Amino acid sequence: MQSGWRIGSLFGIPLYIDPSWFLILLLVAFPRGAVWQQQYPAWGAEVAYIAGVTMALLLFASVLLHELGHSLVARAQGIKVNSITLFLFGGVASIEQESKTPGQAFQVAIAGPTVSFLLFLLLSLLENALPGTASPPEGNPLIVLAHDLAILNLVLAAFNLLPGLPLDGGQILKALVWKITGSRFRGIHWAARAGRTLGWIAILFGGLQVVSGNLSGLWIALLGSFGLRNANNYDRVTALQETLLKLKAGEAMTREFRVVDARMSLRQFADEYLLNTVAPPALYAASEGRYRGLVLPEALQQVERSLWETETLQLITQPLGEIPVVEEVTPLVDVIALLENKGLRRVTVLSPAGAVSGVIDRGDIVQVIATKMALPISAEVIRQIKEEGTYPPGFNILAIAQSAKEAEGSQ
Repeated sequence: MQSGWRIGSLFGIPLYIDPSWFLILLLVAFPRGAVWQQQYPAWGAEVAYIAGVTMALLLFASVLLHELGHSLVARAQGIKVNSITLFLFGGVASIEQESKTPGQAFQVAIAGPTVSFLLFLLLSLLENALPGTASPPEGNPLIVLAHDLAILNLVLAAFNLLPGLPLDGGQILKALVWKITGSRFRGIHWAARAGRTLGWIAILFGGLQVVSGNLSGLWIALLGSFGLRNANNYDRVTALQETLLKLKAGEAMTREFRVVDARMSLRQFADEYLLNTVAPPALYAASEGRYRGLVLPEALQQVERSLWETETLQLITQPLGEIPVVEEVTPLVDVIALLENKGLRRVTVLSPAGAVSGVIDRGDIVQVIATKMALPISAEVIRQIKEEGTYPPGFNILAIAQSAKEAEGSQ
C-alpha cells in the first residue's frame, strides 16, 4: 500500500509526499531564512524567510527531477514506474522490476545524479546571467537562491554517487560487479556491504560531532542509520531470493492430507470426516490403488441430502487432471506464483509416478524459508499463516519471487 499523500502526477507517474518531508521546512526553510536575515539585513525578516521557504520548495523540485530522471530512463527500458515519493531523506522511485542487463541498470542509476549535475550547471549559468551581486550588504535574492540551490544540487549529485546501497552510487557499483562477475546477486551483496560501511562511518562521525557540541552531526548520524537499515534490507531480500531459487516443491511440501475411499457414500464421508471435525486437511479420493482426485467438502452442500445414502464420494471429487498441481522438482518460485496468481489456499504436489506426495500452503513456504535461512519464526506464526491462508503484512513474497526469477534469467 502506498504511503503518503498523492499530490498529482508527472508524465503519468503518480507523485506522493511522505509526512516526514515536511520536516524539511524546519531543517531548511527556517534555518536558511535566519542565516539570510543576518547575512543580508537589507532584505528584512519577511523577505529572508520567504526566500527560505522558496529554497525548501525548490529543493523539493530538485529532488523530484532527480527521481524523475531515474523513472524516465527505466520507463524507456519498458519498466513500469509505480510512483515517486518524496520523504525526509530525499526521494524514491518505485520501479516495478530491475533492469535486465548491467548496462541498463547503470543507465537508470546514473540518470538521477546526471539530472542533479545538469541543474547545478543551469543554476550556475542563471546566477551569472542575473544582474546584481550576491555579496552583502545588498544581496539579490534571486542570485542568492540560484547560487545556493546550485550548490545543493551539486552536493545532491556527489552524495548520491557514494558507492553504497541504497544510494545511486551503490546501484552503479552493483551494475559494475554484475558486469564483471555475471551475477546480479553478487553485485547487490557487494554494494550492500559498501552501504553498511558508509552507514557506520556516518553514524560514528555524526556521533563524534554531537559529542563535540556540533548538533548538525545528529543529521549525519540519522542519514547513516537510514542508509545502514536500507543496505541491510537489500542484503536480506537478495539472500531470500537466492534461497527461493534453490528450493524445490519437494522440500517445502508436507503430508498434511488424508486419502479416503472414493467408493464410500456421501453419508459415511460426512459422518466420519466432517462431523465434529475442525478444518479438515486436504482430502484425496482413491480407489483400486489409484488417486481419483481432490475431494471438495464444500460441494456436499449442493447435493440433496436424500442422495447422500446412494451417491459416492466420486460425486464431489475433482479429478487430478483438473486441479492445479506441481511436481516435486518444480521450483518453489513457480509454486508461489501459482498460489498467488490463482488465489489458491494450497497446491497439490505429485510424485514422478503421478501420485499425490504432498501439499504446499503459504505456511509451508514460510516454514521452509525460515529453516533454510535460520530465521526466528515461531510455530505459532506458521500455524496462523496456515489457518488464515495469508502471509504476514508487508511480506510481498510474490514480488520477491518474480524478481528472483527475473534475476536468474539475466545471469
